[in-house]
Amino acid sequence: MLLAGILLKMGAYGLVRINMELFPHAHSIFSPWLMVVGAMQIIYAASTSLGQQNLKKRIAYSSVSHMGFIIIGIGSITDMGLNGALLQIISHGFIGAALFFLAGTTYDRIRLVYLDEMGGIGIPMPKIFTMFSSFSMASLALPGMSGFVAELIVFFGLITSPKYLLMTKLPITFVMAIGMILTPIYLLSMLRQMFYGYKIFNGPDSYFFDSGPRELFLSVSIFLPVLGIGMYPDFVLSLSVEKVEVILSNSFFR
Repeated sequence: MLLAGILLKMGAYGLVRINMELFPHAHSIFSPWLMVVGAMQIIYAASTSLGQQNLKKRIAYSSVSHMGFIIIGIGSITDMGLNGALLQIISHGFIGAALFFLAGTTYDRIRLVYLDEMGGIGIPMPKIFTMFSSFSMASLALPGMSGFVAELIVFFGLITSPKYLLMTKLPITFVMAIGMILTPIYLLSMLRQMFYGYKIFNGPDSYFFDSGPRELFLSVSIFLPVLGIGMYPDFVLSLSVEKVEVILSNSFFR
């Protein structure tokens, strides 16, 4: 949870705090390459996640793929793009941490970590199934949740960037769209392999107990900010707008 929620976001924080604030001219020069790296990261990590049978590895590569949207938002050098990147940092901090927490909770029950060995645990564990599905929907940018708002703002930030030509924006936007298509493919496939079917009923039933009050309380506590930011993103954006304007005022390109 600490790795996905905090440590993975420290790199993006360093890009904003060090690159953009201390070296704005260098950042404006190398930002096109930053966009290319972000686009490659979205596709590469999403494709790799789709091929993983280990549950935690699939969630880990999913987190790496979502970091590509943050890099593109930072590289766009616009108010909207940087605000979307900061919102994505907060949003996926909650979502990624919750998915790893639920993966650990599921392993604690069934002692299985490979998806091809799972199946059918949605019936004996409906609470875990509901929470896992909810956070997976948030991760694939379902409208009404924080992931959708953050990625949409990054999209508009890239499209409205005056630094890049239209022929440069279109391939990056196309790659981002492909990444958003691949995300529901590997996440819905993960849910299908875990919670549907009858395979797990052939194993021992000793670990088939549903989520307890502690796990339920923690999951709901993480899900409420995800839902709240999705419904009212200005709650977070109002805290970052002024700082973003100060950062971009030092840049040579607006």
